[in-house]
Amino acid sequence: MQLKVQASFVLSFKNHLVIQSEPNFLFGKFICYQAFNVIMANLYIELKTEWSKHAPNLAHCSQLLNGFKLELVKSNFGTIEVSSSSKQKDELIKSREMLEIAVEHSITIRDYAAFERYMAQLNTYYYDYDKYLESSKHMHKFMGLNLLYMLATNRIADFHIELERLPSAILLHDNYIKPVLALENYYMEGRYNKILQAKKSMPSEIYSNFMDMLVDTAREEIASCMEKSYLKMAPKQAAQRLGLRAGSKELLDLANRRQWCMDEEGNYDYTGLHNRPLEKVSAKDIATHNLTYAQELEKIV
Repeated sequence: MQLKVQASFVLSFKNHLVIQSEPNFLFGKFICYQAFNVIMANLYIELKTEWSKHAPNLAHCSQLLNGFKLELVKSNFGTIEVSSSSKQKDELIKSREMLEIAVEHSITIRDYAAFERYMAQLNTYYYDYDKYLESSKHMHKFMGLNLLYMLATNRIADFHIELERLPSAILLHDNYIKPVLALENYYMEGRYNKILQAKKSMPSEIYSNFMDMLVDTAREEIASCMEKSYLKMAPKQAAQRLGLRAGSKELLDLANRRQWCMDEEGNYDYTGLHNRPLEKVSAKDIATHNLTYAQELEKIV
């Protein structure tokens, strides 16, 4: 018996060959596409409604975002065609807004690994789809947030790579980017007291979590400088240098973590921190390194 199929084509699914007619396939594809659109539209409305509340349910938002990620993988919701329609552009704008909510949600629950993943996806919409979509009104806020995260985690090289992608006009005049650039200058110049003061003048409340991380990093640097510059210091003076209250739990925790000891007069004694055991280096290792350096210099000359 001869099977006749007009305009048929073969689909491979789980190592089985399924032969379908072109009209039936296109109809099935259309139904699936419509179903995906309905699901994504419902997720978008529900997530946006929940996140706009004064105290959103974070667990429920997590469930909605998990569903969003799953549907995004199943469909072509996050891709764009050259000859894209206004409907597809609207879908991309909705998925971009959901990713912006996902970034804020990950910061709120302090899931910084998720923040990096969502931010990487969001950058696709900001940089790769900028020719097809209108710029998001929150774009500069999230760009500044990403820069602040890199600075707070001491990823200076990545920080400057991201800066290279931004136009000079934004670097000089944008209210979300300029404060982060100032923080980077303070950090590089060792003006850590400026970082402590800048925490209160951030352009958005969502910046506060990463500012806490940056302030902790700055305090550790200040403490390290104090240990190297002074033999002793009164707790009140140490608290003032660190931007903390004398006798506060933060100061006591930092002192214990850095093994600061009290002397008989009640001052922090840094003398013991300066004594380091002598390290023995063999003459053979020194000669080997010197010969290696000489060879490398010859290659340069």
